Amino acid sequence: MSKESQSDESSALLSDRSFRGITATQFLGAFNDNLFKQALLLLFVAVPVADGTRDLQWLGTLVFSVPFILFSGYAGFLSDRSGKRTVIYFSKVAEIAIMVIGAMLFALCAWQGLTPLLVALLSIVLFCMGSQSAFFGPGKYGILPELFREQDLPQANGLILMTTFLAIIFGSALAGLFFPDLLWVLGVFCILVAVAGTGTSLLVRPVAPSAPGLKFEKSALWISGETRRMLRHDRPLLSALLASSVFWLAAAMVQMGVIALGKTQLEQNEFWTSVLTAAVSIGIAIGSALAGAASQNRFNTRVMKTGLWGLVLFLLLMAPQGWGGRPHLLGYWGSMAALMVLGVFTGMFAVPLQVFLQSRPPAGEKGRMIAAQNLCNWIGITMSAGLYWATDRVLVLFDWPRSYTFALTALLLFVVAVSYRPKDTPLIDGAR
Repeated sequence: MSKESQSDESSALLSDRSFRGITATQFLGAFNDNLFKQALLLLFVAVPVADGTRDLQWLGTLVFSVPFILFSGYAGFLSDRSGKRTVIYFSKVAEIAIMVIGAMLFALCAWQGLTPLLVALLSIVLFCMGSQSAFFGPGKYGILPELFREQDLPQANGLILMTTFLAIIFGSALAGLFFPDLLWVLGVFCILVAVAGTGTSLLVRPVAPSAPGLKFEKSALWISGETRRMLRHDRPLLSALLASSVFWLAAAMVQMGVIALGKTQLEQNEFWTSVLTAAVSIGIAIGSALAGAASQNRFNTRVMKTGLWGLVLFLLLMAPQGWGGRPHLLGYWGSMAALMVLGVFTGMFAVPLQVFLQSRPPAGEKGRMIAAQNLCNWIGITMSAGLYWATDRVLVLFDWPRSYTFALTALLLFVVAVSYRPKDTPLIDGAR
């Protein structure tokens, strides 16, 4: 394809009102998720108890993650039966209500301080926020093949993933500016963001339900019978789903590993450790845009494999300890550069894989397929907690550096790189 043709298609996509609407809605939703969650984690890091303070960040992570496992299946069922744009809109309306309650609790916290009762109530609000995101997920990705041509999906996914990680960076960074006296302002700001996201969701043109006669079955709460049968008979789709789950397990391991590297091994404070984490997200935003542009209207396995092998290589580069008194081979600034490149390769792997999982299923299965992907991804993320805990125990036992966590993660992705061998698939324009 000529550069002129790619430019024309890019302009057509960016000028599409629905694309601008879904991109803005996703950006604002991811921004609010991370702003609110980061604020709670900052509160939960030192919760007052009878004998001092206690770090309850694990509680915040848990209550936000569990809804994705509990509700992703039913969310996919609703997306296919009721229409994805409808589910998107009502998810955003629910976000406004949740943020109103959260703002009131933030105001109460700023007035009287953090108490065990407030911790419990804020945890419930965070659970509701995770639930809202779980219902939003199948619609936001499942609707793309219904709104746009197949050949537009790589670029659409690349731009949406890029803006999503920008939202994660901005939301996580902005939360700290409201502490400790302006929590009520943060709460009001979250409400305004939720209202804006609801407004942008109205820019997305309505689409007819892909499976309006779909009947509810108990399996819809997990993975529907139709989706299981489809995966049994479609090995490439099943392989992509498993690769996605392992990838997100590895991604969660990297996130925890970067924090341990910064705080424990490089002995940096919270700010500079956060900068290391932000470097990965910046790289992912760049890699996602590159992957969308380079995929050239197909499930481009060359882009995906380059990203996967790049991940393995740079994770191994992040693993060795230093010598001569250096705590790490690359040091702080070298690690920052390596993590940014690692993020670029992450985007190059994730975008083509997401495109394949969207475009492969039949029209009436897309929402439930994305829901199954969300479910499997969050199972992988949940499993990463146990794997990271076990790895940390071994590293402490043998007095090994925390950066060895990256070597284990590289091994996981090496297995995927060797065993997952998909073929290029053209994305043929269909009736829209």
